[in-house]
Amino acid sequence: MKELLYVISLVMTEKKDILLSILFGVVTGLAAVGLFASSGYLISKAALAPPLYTLTIVIASVKLLGMTRAFSRYGERYFSHRATFSLLSHIRVYFYKRLEPLAATIFQRYRSGDLLARIVGDVETLQNFFLRVLYPPIVLVIVFLSTIFFTAYFSVAIAFILLIGMVLTSFVIPVFFAWRQRKVDQHVRKSRGNLSTEVTEFLYGFRDLKLYQQLGQKKKQLMRMSDGYIQEQEKESTQHILGESVNQLVSFLVSWFVIALGAFYVAEGQLDGIFLAMLVMISLTVFENTGAMAVLPSHLEDSRQAATRLFSVVEKEPLQEGVDEREERKSIFADGEGIEVKMENVSFSYPNDPRPTIDHVSVTIPPGSKTAIVGPSGSGKSTLLYLLLQMYSPTEGAIFFNKQNIDRIQEETLWSHTNVVLQKNHFFYGTVRENLLLANERASDDEMKRILNKVELEYVGLDDAVLEKGENLSGGEKQRLAIARVLLRKASLWLLDEPTSSIDAVTEQTVFQHFREAANENTLVLVSHRLTSLEQMDQIIVMEQGRIVEQGSYKTLMTKKGYLYELKQIEKDVFTM
Repeated sequence: MKELLYVISLVMTEKKDILLSILFGVVTGLAAVGLFASSGYLISKAALAPPLYTLTIVIASVKLLGMTRAFSRYGERYFSHRATFSLLSHIRVYFYKRLEPLAATIFQRYRSGDLLARIVGDVETLQNFFLRVLYPPIVLVIVFLSTIFFTAYFSVAIAFILLIGMVLTSFVIPVFFAWRQRKVDQHVRKSRGNLSTEVTEFLYGFRDLKLYQQLGQKKKQLMRMSDGYIQEQEKESTQHILGESVNQLVSFLVSWFVIALGAFYVAEGQLDGIFLAMLVMISLTVFENTGAMAVLPSHLEDSRQAATRLFSVVEKEPLQEGVDEREERKSIFADGEGIEVKMENVSFSYPNDPRPTIDHVSVTIPPGSKTAIVGPSGSGKSTLLYLLLQMYSPTEGAIFFNKQNIDRIQEETLWSHTNVVLQKNHFFYGTVRENLLLANERASDDEMKRILNKVELEYVGLDDAVLEKGENLSGGEKQRLAIARVLLRKASLWLLDEPTSSIDAVTEQTVFQHFREAANENTLVLVSHRLTSLEQMDQIIVMEQGRIVEQGSYKTLMTKKGYLYELKQIEKDVFTM
């Protein structure tokens, strides 16, 4: 229920609308009971041919109550729905603020379709929390108790029957059917999440399914999942309808008992017959409000599970700090100076993967040094870089920047002092200029053109279009454009993950020369499976299966004739064949 407390705290930001919704809801319920009670009394009174002024007063009361009910119903709907829409807005903003710092690693824990189902479906489910869960019981209890006290003035026994009916229809029956439906609801939400996940993956992989002629089989799988989801929804609807039907049956039985007992009291002279129709109309009307209670447990369970699924995504608490602390921590990254990076006995495993991707790695990267991390594919090189970027957190060990633990540094602070080129770099729909300005919004056109010339993209214009994800760019052009972006930034730490894997050897040498010039006094860490230009690195870290197997300068490692030497020999043999 902890997650629902978050929702309640967000609801309470709209106190005014909540109080007005309850007020108008109570007025609506009491006006409805009063309207039908007056109608029943009017029918009985008119049969006795009373004076005209008596009928006039009762008729006027009926009209007044009818108008009151209509206006209060409008007010209740208006304020309750405004509170609901405000609640959804607060939930989305709150969720986004918590999700945004986790964006770099969120897809390691959740599939994109599942995450989409939570963000869209579960947020929409929470719209029922206020309308169907929070305030209906308050309105019902106030209206019911007021009606019971009014009825007790005429007959305590009939008031007691109404009280029993309220307990049965408002609490006992809903709780019973909610208990039966709980498992069904879990299956519905699970089926919906699975279907959303598979549909999203189907859309992402449509081209590959087409190429490998597996489209038909995937469609059949989706249809089976869709049919299963529909069946679960049908079970859920059946339970809903059954619960409401039993609730209505009990309310009619209560009204029948009111008629029978009232008729008995009239026959015994214990009740004036003129009030019998009024009491019957009251019993029929007051139970109209129990319909909301019949579905309340179901909506409560829906809201609870939706809140649990939603807020479990952002359960990681962001680092809290004051202004002075932020300024102090930023000072550990002095502009223009190299950064010391130290890893002490660091290990890391991906979720649900028993194998360690990084296995007890300890390394020191001096400030202003140039370090290359090499090794075969799958050795953990890129993961090591992601740990330095705080995209993942070590399962063991610690990472330090300038002797400051990475856990005490905000991601934004670290990223603002880092130049990064990853294996996959995103390009936004727009122009080349707009994509370059992401790195430095103050860069001039001349500066951007000069950088494009450095990475041999002189033929590309700043106003040239870039399609979504850079679909109109080749692999090499994407990498060079990503390199151009980092060359526009002024940062103290360079983290480069296979920055030239799609670039030809000649252009690669030119790009590395620009890297060395731009990062002259900065700390540079290069991850690469290529073994070129290693001679100019201060130290080389050789990794295999998540461990460091060799470490030292290029000359030292080649003289040692160990793992790096063997890799160089293999590379030489391949390229001389």
